[in-house]
Order: sequence, then structure tokens, then C-alpha cells
Amino acid sequence: MLVIISKKTLVVVIAIILIFILFTAGTLIYSGSIRESSSVYNRNIEKPTVRGMPDSKYIAFACNVDWGNEVLGEMLSILESENVKITFFVTGRWSEKHPELLDDIIEGGHEIASHGHRHLDYSKLSLEDNLEQIIKAERIIMQHTKTKPELFSPPSGSYNTNTLLAARKLGYRTILWSIDTIDWRKGSTKDIIINRVLESENHRGSIVLMHPKEETVKALRHLIVSFREKGIEVGRVSDVLH
Repeated sequence: MLVIISKKTLVVVIAIILIFILFTAGTLIYSGSIRESSSVYNRNIEKPTVRGMPDSKYIAFACNVDWGNEVLGEMLSILESENVKITFFVTGRWSEKHPELLDDIIEGGHEIASHGHRHLDYSKLSLEDNLEQIIKAERIIMQHTKTKPELFSPPSGSYNTNTLLAARKLGYRTILWSIDTIDWRKGSTKDIIINRVLESENHRGSIVLMHPKEETVKALRHLIVSFREKGIEVGRVSDVLH
């Protein structure tokens, strides 16, 4: 059977199709969910950096800070006595509550990087919310550093495409790690932390994740000396990237 469609009906059908296409495209671009944006961005977005140059003379220590105030002073004293500078990824929330400790880290010559504003699951955040968290932290940190951080590490290493897009849009390089002390876990003693780090492979250029924990502080000097004996210096994340 031949179905004849009037010109008016055809125009209406075309209009409906166009509206549907525009609505779908808008949802794809602006909804902010990884499922909808991954097909658009995953091919071009740079993945997080987990380690630096394999021939580097350094191994980087990256300390994520959103708590641990009670042991930070001792940690900084050990680093100073060993003449070691590392990278502290600090949250905006923590920096706002403890400006004097942030200043102590800066005065120690350590590298300050962003850990976002709040310790949230960034993999569940939209693009707009990821941007908001990074921008809030940046504004607070810059009140002390006077310079914009170059590195960003999402809390718990949790991220989605929106997180990577937000970081890149704001001029950050996203950093994760290649060696995890897992010092936050109950039962992680000084010896367990030391063995976990030293028994890992390919130390040169590696990024070691740690937190300001009592057992981590106890292990700190031993790790620094052990690497020094191997001809490897403990340094900042930026040291292993170049």
C-alpha cells in the first residue's frame, strides 16, 4: 500500500526528529556522567600518570593529606634532617582548617599539590562538580603558595572521565601512584610498610603513596636511608617526571 504523507505532516515529523537529536546531543555533552561522556572523550583524554622516568635518580614520595595533623610535625622534622623534599597532596578543606601546618610544609621547601577540596568519591561527580572541587582547593592553596599547583591527585585514586577533563581544563596533570604503602589499613605496621615499599620492583621513577600516619612516620627514615644506599634519592613527584 502506498502511504501518502502531506507536506505539513512531513515537516512535523522532521521537526520532531531534529528536536530528539538536539536533546540527545545536549544530554551527551552536558549530563556529566562518565557513561555518557566516555564515548566522546576517552579517545583523547590523557590517562593519570602512575610513575615517572624509569632512569630517574629519584623515587617520589607522595603524601596525601586530609588528616594526620598530630604526626605531620614529626614527619617534617625527619624530612628536614635527611634533607629530603617530597610532594604533599593537600585537600582544600584541610588547608582551610590548618593553615599553620600548610605553611610549615611550604617553609620546608616541599612541593604542594592538589587533592581536591573535599575527600569525596570523584568518580561519582559530574564535570561541573569535579571542576568545583578542584577550583575550591586551588583558591585556598594559592592563598599560601601564591602560585597555582601543577599536579592533582583525586582522593582514593577514584576518578572518571569528568575528573580527568576537569583537571586538564584547569591546567593540572593528574597523578596516581605505582607503589602503595596501604598505610591507612588497620594493622599496617612500620615493618609491613617498609617491606611493602622495598620489596616492590622498579624503584627508579616510581611514585610511592603514603599518608601522615604514625607507623608511616616510623618507617620514613628507614626508607630514605635504604634508597640512598641503593643510589636512589627520595624526592618530589615533579623530580621523577622530568
